[in-house]
Amino acid sequence: MTTLAIRKSLQEYIRFADEKKVKALFTIVEDEIKEKQSIWTKEFAKEMKQRASEMSSGKVKGNSWQSVQSKAKAIVKNEK
Repeated sequence: MTTLAIRKSLQEYIRFADEKKVKALFTIVEDEIKEKQSIWTKEFAKEMKQRASEMSSGKVKGNSWQSVQSKAKAIVKNEK
């Protein structure tokens, strides 16, 4: 069974599962869910705004996404 099929099956199961089973499933993944949500703390958002401001003002030189991609492709090509 593919991952996509498993996801669909789980989503369908959860839609109709009784409360006790839904809570049990949530308990299994609760810590992981909290970890993924915790990255966007107020401190993290403040840091990202600060970095964006520094790049906009020219205080810090950044790279465009296209530049990053080009450099990564060149590295991969040279490793072959």
